[in-house]
Amino acid sequence: MRELLIRTLSGAVLVAVIIAGVLLSPWSMAALALLIVVVGTYEMCRLQQIENKWLLFLGALLAIGCFAIAALVALNVLSPRFLNLEMLLFIMPFLVALFTTTKDFKSIAAFTFGSMVYLSLPCALMLFLRSFYGYKMLFLVFALLWVNDIFAYLSGRLLGKHKLFVRVSPGKTIEGSLGGLLFTIGGVMLFSHYAPWLPMRTAIGLGLIAVVFGTLGDLCESLLKRQAGVKDSGKLIPGHGGILDRFDSVLFAIPFVFVYLLLV
Repeated sequence: MRELLIRTLSGAVLVAVIIAGVLLSPWSMAALALLIVVVGTYEMCRLQQIENKWLLFLGALLAIGCFAIAALVALNVLSPRFLNLEMLLFIMPFLVALFTTTKDFKSIAAFTFGSMVYLSLPCALMLFLRSFYGYKMLFLVFALLWVNDIFAYLSGRLLGKHKLFVRVSPGKTIEGSLGGLLFTIGGVMLFSHYAPWLPMRTAIGLGLIAVVFGTLGDLCESLLKRQAGVKDSGKLIPGHGGILDRFDSVLFAIPFVFVYLLLV
């Protein structure tokens, strides 16, 4: 009971922080996204068991640089042509491996590319999503991912018998995933009925993306934790673990949501 209370309270605080960050201004949203990048990079370092502080500094620097350029474009501080600078950052891991004594290029590449692609890109796209489609769309995406997560968990606890991906996440079941799918699609269809700005077809597509890629994001982060031999990516959020534990589905789904909205 105590653990459930802690989890509920910390979850409520987290939701309040996200709502405040998104609503106050684009800059507060950028600050929140930057926090996810910085803390997430540290947690990535922990999961990949990198002890070299120089590599941690490099990964953080590249991740922040990658995010900062895109964020400043999203905030209309820089011209979109500055996005071309992102291409230069992706050659840095090779140069570091070339001009240092390290022989473990796989760790450098996995950590730095992982930090930039898995953290910086989705966090920057959240700013573009808010800028292009408004805070309502961003809140809707968060809500769909959370609904899927909550009802997949509840359905799995009540009805789960068949394992979904036992090699990576023994707790996830097919019944839980179907429960998350039904509640997410049903919920977004009901929401679309009362929200004139959200066509039904677009709503269903968003719901499917939230379920499919949100679940895949959760599984991918579970794979990282299993390989590292840890239960949580961090301890920042009591009852929930780290930033990656709480935002894994968001980070994985946001790029697909953004591309989907551009296409439709």
